[in-house]
This record gives sequence, C-alpha cells and structure tokens, in this order.
Amino acid sequence: MCFASGLGATTAVIHLLNAGDHMISVDDVYGGTYRYFSKVAARMNVETTYVDASEPSNLEKAIRSNTKLVWLESPTNPLLKVMDIKTIAEIVHKKDILLAVDNTFLTSYFQRPLSLGADLVIYSLTKYMNGHSDVIMGAVTTSNEDIHTRLRFLQNALGIVPSPFDCYLVNRSVKTLHIRMREHMKNGLEVARYLEKHPLVEKVFHPGLPSHPQHGLTKHQCYGHSGIFSFYIKGGLRESTIFLKALKVFTLAESLGGYESLAELPSVMTHASIPIEEREKTGITDSLVRLSVGLESSEDLVEDLDQALKAVVSIDVGLLFR
Repeated sequence: MCFASGLGATTAVIHLLNAGDHMISVDDVYGGTYRYFSKVAARMNVETTYVDASEPSNLEKAIRSNTKLVWLESPTNPLLKVMDIKTIAEIVHKKDILLAVDNTFLTSYFQRPLSLGADLVIYSLTKYMNGHSDVIMGAVTTSNEDIHTRLRFLQNALGIVPSPFDCYLVNRSVKTLHIRMREHMKNGLEVARYLEKHPLVEKVFHPGLPSHPQHGLTKHQCYGHSGIFSFYIKGGLRESTIFLKALKVFTLAESLGGYESLAELPSVMTHASIPIEEREKTGITDSLVRLSVGLESSEDLVEDLDQALKAVVSIDVGLLFR
C-alpha cells in the first residue's frame, strides 16, 4: 500500500493501535518518526518506550501487558545499529505483538524483513526506491491478510495517498533499483574505508566494515548495504561546520538515497526535533556527520572529502594529535 510520504505510511501503521496501547521503538530512530511518536501519537494516549534493540534482551524487558507494536529501524538512523530481526520477531510473536521494520536504508534488494518474521515493512519511497530525488512517497508491505485489510481501510479513511504521477515515477525508478543499489554500496564502502583511515575521523559507522559491532549479523541477515553511513569528526560543532561548508561535490542537505551525494549534521538537521538529552544518550553529537553516498565517481567523492578535511586541519592542526 502506497502513501503520500514515509511519515504518511508511519501514520497509517500507528492508526492500527488504540488509545491506551503501548509500543516499543528503537532509541536511534529517524527524527521525524520520533517527533510523530512523542508529539502526536502520545496525544492519542499511545505511549512509546525507546530501547537499544541491538541487544534483543533490552526489548524483551520493555514489553508490557498492553504492548501492541514494536518498531525497528535496521540499520538505524543515523548510527547504523543493526537489529537481529528474526530473533526479535520470535520474542514479540510469543506475546502476540506486531513487528514493524523501517527498511528505507536497505530496500527490498538488500534486506527482506518479511522473510525474517516482520509483520509490516515501512518505506520512505522518497529515498532509494525512487532514487531520483523527484518524488515524496511512502509504502507499507505486509504478508498478513488481516493487517492488509485494516491498512486498506485506513489508507482510504485517512486520505494520505500519493498522486498517480508519483506512482508512475516510482515505477520508473524500481526498474533500475538493482543497478543503483550495487553502485551505492560500492561507492559507500570505498568512501567509508578512506574515512576509517583518516586521522581526523574518530569512528566510522558502516555495517559493511569489519569494525562495525554487528558486521557478522549484517552478513547473515542482509544481502548488502546502501550508501548511507555516519562518522565522528574530531572536534565539535565548529569543526563539523567547517568541514560541511568546504564540501563541493557532496551537497549539504537532508534526505538520502538519491543519485547525488549528500552530507548532513543530524544534531541540527534531521534529528533536531529530538531533545538534546536524548540525542546525547544515543550518541548524536555535533561531531556526528551522516553521508548519503551517491552515484558519482568514487575518486571524486574521496577527493572532495579529503579537501574538506584539510580545510578543518588548516584551522586547527592540533586536532590531528588529539
């Protein structure tokens, strides 16, 4: 079922719940999703508990008698934590709880949550599925007939449907999804490997790198990775600002998954709606940069990052020795 946006798809899923229900969400979640859960769903008396679900036992401990839905992102946004979807599905289904997985980062080409036990899979089709930065659209997939019937009703009742032309454009884009995703993965890994070796980079979060804590799970659960990953630059807001302003090939912008490479600072952009204390708990600091690596030449992308990092060093050489 398609909707007018990814958040529209989220809205439909949450309307499966009733006032007084409880849901569990990953703690490292897209800022717009957090805003909807905490500022809108909460007003309808749907309470959300946020947990680090990369350890399934944390999620299991948070389950209550009125828990009706578990919401995962895997990998998460923006710290790229990977969830064990199959294990979590087994845990929640014992309690008759629905499992929803936001699969926007990987698409169905690199990860298939329904086959791992998810009841619902949510997409912002705006991102990789469309991939041309010219559509805003969302989708929910399910293999459960009862859920499908209920969502069809909500799709009609809420009116959050896409235009016919947007549907045409996404149909156009899906035909090249496999080619684009392979290129995004190749470019993303090349850029991530470069950054991991740079002295001005403290840590890189890319599930395709052996250094990622869930690298083994990623290889078992997924078929590849997209061009999305994050890293900590040494310093703070001053240094990340200098770096982002110096970029020439990467564009400073929110969104992701298009043909063009984008860079953003989640703490003041995509995740600014999350309270600062919550951001600090999960590690979304002013030195965390998120990249969406596009389809340009990987050599050009690395060169662009290199010159931008040199711009930071030119301001403070001492950063290299901290």
